[in-house]
Amino acid sequence: MAEPRDRASEQLKHWQSSRVGKNVDCLTTGAGQPVGDKLNIITAGPRGPLLVQDSVFLDEMAHFDHERIPERVVHAKGAGAFGFFEVTHDITRYCKAKLFQQIGKRTSVSVRFSTVGGESGSADTVRDPRGFACKFYTEDGNWDLVGNNTPIFFLRDPFLFPSFIHTQKRNPQTHLKDADMTWDFFSLCPESLHQVSFLFSDRGIPDGFRHMNGYGSHTFKMVNDRKEAMYCKFHFKTNQGIRNLTTETANRLASEDPDYGIRDLYNAIATGNYPSWTLYIQVMSFQEAQMHRWNPFDVTKIWPHKEFPLIPVGQLVLNKNPVNYFTDVEQLAFDPSNMPPGIEPSPDKMLQGRLFSYPDTHRHRLGTNYLQLPVNCPFKCRVANYQRDGPMCSTDNQGGAPNYYPNSFSAPETQPVVLEHCLAVTNDVARYNSSDDDDYSQVTAFYQNVLNADERLRLCENLASQLKDAQIFIQNRMAQLLTKVHPDYGAQVCSMLEVYNSRCPQKAVIKTYTRHPSDRSISTEKANL
Repeated sequence: MAEPRDRASEQLKHWQSSRVGKNVDCLTTGAGQPVGDKLNIITAGPRGPLLVQDSVFLDEMAHFDHERIPERVVHAKGAGAFGFFEVTHDITRYCKAKLFQQIGKRTSVSVRFSTVGGESGSADTVRDPRGFACKFYTEDGNWDLVGNNTPIFFLRDPFLFPSFIHTQKRNPQTHLKDADMTWDFFSLCPESLHQVSFLFSDRGIPDGFRHMNGYGSHTFKMVNDRKEAMYCKFHFKTNQGIRNLTTETANRLASEDPDYGIRDLYNAIATGNYPSWTLYIQVMSFQEAQMHRWNPFDVTKIWPHKEFPLIPVGQLVLNKNPVNYFTDVEQLAFDPSNMPPGIEPSPDKMLQGRLFSYPDTHRHRLGTNYLQLPVNCPFKCRVANYQRDGPMCSTDNQGGAPNYYPNSFSAPETQPVVLEHCLAVTNDVARYNSSDDDDYSQVTAFYQNVLNADERLRLCENLASQLKDAQIFIQNRMAQLLTKVHPDYGAQVCSMLEVYNSRCPQKAVIKTYTRHPSDRSISTEKANL
C-alpha cells in the first residue's frame, strides 16, 4: 500500500473536495465569454491553417506569452505565508506606532522567506543567507521590515551592493557561477568577513524556514508620543528552535527535493503546526550611539547583547498558506521605506540606499500601481493622495478629487502630528571612506567565543571547500584576512587549501600566514568547549 502523501502533494484533491455540492464553473475567456471547445482550434478544414478569428485561442496564447513577470534580481526563490502579530509586552515608552499600542493587540501580517543569490528555480538548501521579510498591515499604513536570518550583512555602503550581487550571480560570458568573482570580491572587502564567517558556519544552511531567526539587521529609529527618540534593532527568535542542515544533507536534498523549504512551511501550516517567532528589540540612546566604540549604523556589526539586552515585544504567528502563489507571494512587494509614524530610518548607509532601490525595482517588476494589488494594499487605512493614473490602475483612481496640492476644495490635508523626528546634522557633505573601521574584532569574538572547536573546524572546512575553486592569489589574499581574524582560522583554512591544491598540479602551494606572538589565540579551555 502506498504511503499517504503530504498536504502539499494533496492540494488538488483538497481543492476538489471543497467544491463538493457546487456547480461546475462555466469555462470563459478573460473577458468572460463562455467557451464551447477548449481542445481544438478553428481551422479551414481538418488539415488547414488556423484562422485569426479564433479569439478563444488568441486570448489563451496572448495571456500565456505575457504571464511571466521579471523575477526578483535578488531573493528570487521564496515561500510566503500569512498570519498575525500580537503584542505581549508594552514598549510604548520607546515607540508610538499603533501596532504596539496595547498588550493583546493583533495586526495582520504577510511574510516571505527566501534564498538570496539563486534564480527562482534554484534549491532551497544552498549555502546562502535567507531573506526574512515581514509586512504589517497597520492603521497608519503598511510597515515593511525587510531583513535576513543573520544579524549582520556583507557590506556597509550601498555603493558596493550591485557589484556584490553580480559576484553571486553568473559570469557574464560563461553564464556560470564563478568562484574567482565571489572570492575576489570578498578578499578585497574585509568588512564582509563577519557575514562570510556566519554564512560558512553551521547556520549557513537553515533546516527550512521555520527553524531560523530573522533580523531587521539595520539600525532604525523609534519615536514615542513625547517625541523622544531611540535607535533600535529588531530580532525575531524562532520558537521552533534553531536547526540547520549539514552540507551532505543539504546537497542530497538539493537533488531529491529542491523545494524542501517551501514544502516544509506549507505542510506545517496546512496541518495546524503554525510556526511562530518572538519579536525582541534592542535600544540605544543617541548619546550611547555617539560614544560607542563601534559605529552603531554599520550593518556589518552587531550590538553586544550584554550592553544592549533584548527586550521582548510580541509574537509573530503564521497560520494561513497562500491561496495562490503568484497573487499572494510572487506579487508580494516589500519596501523598507514603508514605516508608520513611530518608526523611522537611522543614518545606516545600507538602509538609506535600500529606501530607494526597493520601491524602484517594484515599479519595474510589477508596475507603477503595485501598491493597489490586494497583497500590497494598506487595507487597514484609506489611501488619499495626489497620485493618479499609471498602468493597471484598479481602483476608482480617487474619483473626482483634486489631483493637485495645495487646493481649496477640502481634499486630503497634511497631519503635522505625524511629522518626522527632528535630527540635527552638522557634518560636512563628502564621500566618507569607512574602510578604517574595525572589521576584525567582532569576527574574532564570533570565531573564538561563539563557536566551539567542532563548529570552528566545520566553518574552516566549509569555507575551504569553496575557496579552493578560486585562483591561488585570491586564496592567499583571503587567507591573509582570515589570519587577521585569528591565527587558527587562517592556519586551518591554509592547511585545508594545501591539500586541495596538491591535487591540482597547476596550482602553486598556498602561503601560510601567522600573526605576531602578542596577538590573541584560543585558550585550551575555550577550544575544548
